[in-house]
Amino acid sequence: MLIKESYADVKTSANGKESTMRIFLFHPTIPGYPNARFPGVALFSEIYQVTGPVARFARQIAGQGYIVAAPSSYHDFTGPEPLAYDVPGTDQGNEWKVVKTLDSYDEDSRQTVDYLRSLPTCTGRIGATGMCLGGHLALRAALDPRITAAIPYFGTDIHLRTLGPNDGPNTSPSAPAPRPDPTTASGFVAPHTIDQFDKLKHCEVAMIFGVKDTHVPDAGRDLIRAKLREAGVTFSFYEFAWAQHAFIRDELSKGRYDPAITKVCFEVLLETFGRVLKTDLGQGTGEKEEVEHVC
Repeated sequence: MLIKESYADVKTSANGKESTMRIFLFHPTIPGYPNARFPGVALFSEIYQVTGPVARFARQIAGQGYIVAAPSSYHDFTGPEPLAYDVPGTDQGNEWKVVKTLDSYDEDSRQTVDYLRSLPTCTGRIGATGMCLGGHLALRAALDPRITAAIPYFGTDIHLRTLGPNDGPNTSPSAPAPRPDPTTASGFVAPHTIDQFDKLKHCEVAMIFGVKDTHVPDAGRDLIRAKLREAGVTFSFYEFAWAQHAFIRDELSKGRYDPAITKVCFEVLLETFGRVLKTDLGQGTGEKEEVEHVC
């Protein structure tokens, strides 16, 4: 499918601070069918913003018949240009990742979904995906009931509760006490993602990790899986034995890019999005399926 690329600058406001966020748009087109409509996908980037690998990933998804919107996450601090895949770029991205508030991240995802659903060519069905920081943001965005499918790739900081300003790593199975914040409407800092998994019951989730990912080790993945199951989320959990962190990044991946595993993961994405976003499932009954125990 052909693709048309553009962008939109949208106003955001969080924690009493106004900003402008650029959303990069990758829109499928079918010659002769200007009114064709497609599901939308919010694509959240790694700590470097929308880089070449992220744009190529967006084009792959858009080419399968999805309108992909990729927001620039660090608009609170800088323009939409990507950070470099070098030490200064990495240090800057990691610094902004914990300075930016959870309320600001949440505002970004709401605005991205709002923008997709405002397009006359969007069916209104929305999915989310992303890698690294963006994997976490894709899962967090799915707390929004308008997102019904999420494919987070090696999402960081979920098990540690270290996205946004934080008190340090916390891998407790129990949620910490709310932290006061007078700049928010509730008067408290937004809860960490892992402590809100009960809000994902409307969404099908496919978590993707590499077993050799040092950012999300065995214990971290086990905690995420246990909390998803405890919350009653419909989810799949994929762990690839030889994959490291950033294994889908096809540029400056420090030797970690694995095209074969990347292909398998893309099939997971297409199957989930195709079934949940492209198929008109109608209203669910909520009934639990009884599976027959047969050989």
